[in-house]
Amino acid sequence: MPHVNASDSVLLVIDAQDGFYPPTRTDVDHDEKDAALDRVGWVCGVAAAIDVPIVVTEEDTGGNGPTAPQVHRHLPASAPIFDKRVFGAADQADIRDAVAATGRDVVVLVGMETDICVMHSALGFAEQGRRVVVIHDAVFSAGDAHGHGLARLRQERIELVSAKELYYEWLRDLPTVRAFDAAHPDLASPPGFSL
Repeated sequence: MPHVNASDSVLLVIDAQDGFYPPTRTDVDHDEKDAALDRVGWVCGVAAAIDVPIVVTEEDTGGNGPTAPQVHRHLPASAPIFDKRVFGAADQADIRDAVAATGRDVVVLVGMETDICVMHSALGFAEQGRRVVVIHDAVFSAGDAHGHGLARLRQERIELVSAKELYYEWLRDLPTVRAFDAAHPDLASPPGFSL
């Protein structure tokens, strides 16, 4: 596959809501969940800084709450937030239309849950003929479900890249990276590792 070009990309943030896994859930590694949401926020910050359009979904906001604060703070005011009523975002007309309206052919996915809404969305957009890239360290499901979701995505030939890989593919060369890091020191490296 060719590089993931920023000029061809739209970032789709799927249900990055804390309420999916409240603190009362003892079967969840909350540190891993928080780390994934931190990376979702970082990817959003990078996208916003380089004018990659962002589309956001929230599922059952009443039950799952709004988009997590560490993600929401990186969203530009222009990013639409949709009430998602289906598992696969490509199956909901207003979300599908918002993605199409960006004029971008590559749908980059982050968020929750890896094995359900992220996977359903990835498969749906791929079925519609779009190139789909899932950022494997900026998606999350609890326990074995995360690994099962990634395995299914691989089986279905959905591209998986890390947040770090995406950063370098979007920025592409050393002068651009250095200029970006100087202009955006808070985004100079993704949570959990240095660039």
